[in-house]
Amino acid sequence: MPPSDLPPARLGSVTRSAAQSRIITAALELFAEQGVSGTSLQMIADRIGVTKAAVYHQFHTKDEIVIATAEQELARLEAVLDVAEAAEAAGSRDQALEVLLDAVIDLAVERRHMVSVLQSDPVMVRFLAEHEPFQEVMARMYRVVIGADADVEARVPAAMLAAAIGGAVVHPLVIDLDDDTLRRELLRLTRRLFGLPD
Repeated sequence: MPPSDLPPARLGSVTRSAAQSRIITAALELFAEQGVSGTSLQMIADRIGVTKAAVYHQFHTKDEIVIATAEQELARLEAVLDVAEAAEAAGSRDQALEVLLDAVIDLAVERRHMVSVLQSDPVMVRFLAEHEPFQEVMARMYRVVIGADADVEARVPAAMLAAAIGGAVVHPLVIDLDDDTLRRELLRLTRRLFGLPD
């Protein structure tokens, strides 16, 4: 099969060593605290108690670490999309949308500290805009949300949904809310937006 005919690589399909996983975890924490550009390889090394050379041995550039962290976060969304698309293929668009909304909200609430990095850190945004597997995951997600015929009436609620969930989980007005309360309210409001039963 020619390379162009191969299915796209799945996010998170690369098996990471224990050392690489520790670097990714430390990088995620630091990106959330300092931003991508404010995080150095030395800071990552210090966080896990190794030399910078040890980090370079696992990842040759900081760019590789940025992509690895984004892929780890987005692999969760890709797995949810598999379930949502299976429900849609079985003829239940509402069920597919419910599965996707529930999971996206769960992920956003659970990973609040990473949402702002993925959505607004300029370095991360640039990387994701150029990263083909990420583009494919986002295209799949929007197909479930807005369907094959993306008219204005479908696209505007989808854009509102993406902005609302991502913005709400990191907004100062809800920073003190516990995860269960925030999740419940987001689910209630997004279901209403899409005309789904509570």
